[in-house]
Amino acid sequence: MRSPLIPPMLTMLVEGALTVLDGAAFDSRDACPACGGTLSGYDTKKRRFACLITGAGTRTITVSVKRFRCRSCGRLCNADEPFYPKTRIGAPVIDLCNAFSRTFGYGRAARNLTAMGVAVDRMQCRHYMTIPAPKVPVMPVYGFPLPRSVLSLSQLTARFPEGAAVPGAEALAASGFPSAYRAAPRVPAPGDKGDEGDEQEGKEERDAGKPEQGTHQE
Repeated sequence: MRSPLIPPMLTMLVEGALTVLDGAAFDSRDACPACGGTLSGYDTKKRRFACLITGAGTRTITVSVKRFRCRSCGRLCNADEPFYPKTRIGAPVIDLCNAFSRTFGYGRAARNLTAMGVAVDRMQCRHYMTIPAPKVPVMPVYGFPLPRSVLSLSQLTARFPEGAAVPGAEALAASGFPSAYRAAPRVPAPGDKGDEGDEQEGKEERDAGKPEQGTHQE
């Protein structure tokens, strides 16, 4: 099947929006989201934000997210981060998949995004349409629906060249504060284990009394 014709400027815009956060650190949260209690540092994890297709192969964009333990209820929680709750990929990638899938359908959406250098497939596009995420406003750019989050992140590239540290607060504002979004959880289908590994999270919460540890890869 012939690859879609994508304007080079559009590819550069999307790539810039997703790479500008490479290595960004998110280490702030005011209070426990469950009980409002005081938080203490627990550890820091590297999370995959996006996977890009380049001429040299694939490139994984990662960010660092600090976790906290609540001194009142003992629960673990993440710092405010550019991810929707219980997802494993950056919110702007999900926004792209949803915007393109609504416009083109899952298969064509995946082909278009792949041609732009975003490593997603049809099944991922279909899956991301089922998770509880808001319908982000889009703007047509070269005939393609780009989410506001992607456009806002792309504007950061003028102020923060590749390799520069983007402050977490600015990154969150550009992303639309996705981790603050709350919606009724999706009822899982029979045999559906969910997207974030709830069993592992439960185990970590039971071990929440451990002192703060070093950074590790998710």
